[in-house]
Amino acid sequence: MFYYLFEYLEIQFGLPGAGLFQFITFRAAFAFILSLLISSIYGKRIINFLRNQQVGETIRDLGLEGQKQKSGTPTMGGIIIILATLIPVILLAKLDNIYVLILIITTLWMGLIGFIDDYIKVFKKDKDGLKGKFKILGQVGLGIIVGSMLYFNDDVTIKEQLPIDQQIIQENGRVKVFGDAHKSTKTTVPFLKDNELDYSKAFNFLGVGYEKYGWLVFIFVVVFIVTGISNGANLTDGIDGLAAGSSAIIVITLAIFAWVSGNIIFADYLDVMYIPDSGEMTVFILAFAGALIGFLWYNTYPAQVFMGDTGSLTIGGIIAVIAIAIRKELLLPILAGIFVIENLSVIFQVTWFKYTRKKYGIGKRIFRMAPLHHHYQKLNYHESKIVVRFWIIGILFAVFAIVTLKLR
Repeated sequence: MFYYLFEYLEIQFGLPGAGLFQFITFRAAFAFILSLLISSIYGKRIINFLRNQQVGETIRDLGLEGQKQKSGTPTMGGIIIILATLIPVILLAKLDNIYVLILIITTLWMGLIGFIDDYIKVFKKDKDGLKGKFKILGQVGLGIIVGSMLYFNDDVTIKEQLPIDQQIIQENGRVKVFGDAHKSTKTTVPFLKDNELDYSKAFNFLGVGYEKYGWLVFIFVVVFIVTGISNGANLTDGIDGLAAGSSAIIVITLAIFAWVSGNIIFADYLDVMYIPDSGEMTVFILAFAGALIGFLWYNTYPAQVFMGDTGSLTIGGIIAVIAIAIRKELLLPILAGIFVIENLSVIFQVTWFKYTRKKYGIGKRIFRMAPLHHHYQKLNYHESKIVVRFWIIGILFAVFAIVTLKLR
């Protein structure tokens, strides 16, 4: 909104300083500050509203220290994250940008699924919330929508670097390094020198024209990643500050990737895939990061509010979609390593328990409790220590992911 307003003021009246809003870095920094203020200042009012509406978390007795004391803590705090993200985005981002539109749809879609789940838990007194098959259906539905928009929309393109012998000096004296914008199902593969993978080549055996079937593989990949990462974020949201803090680390790293991918100079310098117009996502991403950090003001131990599935499903969905949009989804096992580890700990625990019960008549466990953070609680680690150590591991993952820009 402000982008268009100040663009008009600059063109019509030459207003001094209006041109600042043309810079993504300025609007992204402004969005971060604004979202941080909204979530930290107005978050208290939302928490009080939730408390007055008796939107309290019902805690299952898992035998964990300090667990019973958390009963009645307001939940659905993900509303704070959603509002603190969308308000700055509406004010500061280019709303006709396809990537921003996709992220807004993702936020609202996953926020609604999480809200329904929390509503059933709180007001219908059903501890299981929304049935798992409906959650999966919602995640798959979002994956299909996002995958279709990214594949079929004409504004979603990439520019690939030209071979040195095809690079020419233009009239302005600059070297034309990248070719023309075109549709592509290519993505980035970390650690490899020729680090691009084309999903459409899965149908290479069909011969000429196989590229037109690439959307089938691409949309399948999008559905798989959206479902996996959103569930991973949901599982990570088990102790105060863990999901929000870990997500903030991931999101800030993705902001760096988005800005580099959308900047033709740095894309050339770092030899990464140049994705026109993707830099505008930086405004959304930093607004999202500010919302998460502001939410931590109230969510760190002892938490005054829980994000609930309203927040955790939304967080996972947004992270997945950002990574896919900037063609860095294959980095998620590293960058979102905390989510992946939490997911795998549950999968291994359940699989091993079922296997040993079938083979030996009694189920055995790998961990004292899954997800993994509960295992350490069972070992009598204080949850604040667990959270901070997981954050440190998350930072190491993030740094390693950034290093892969040149590590190939």
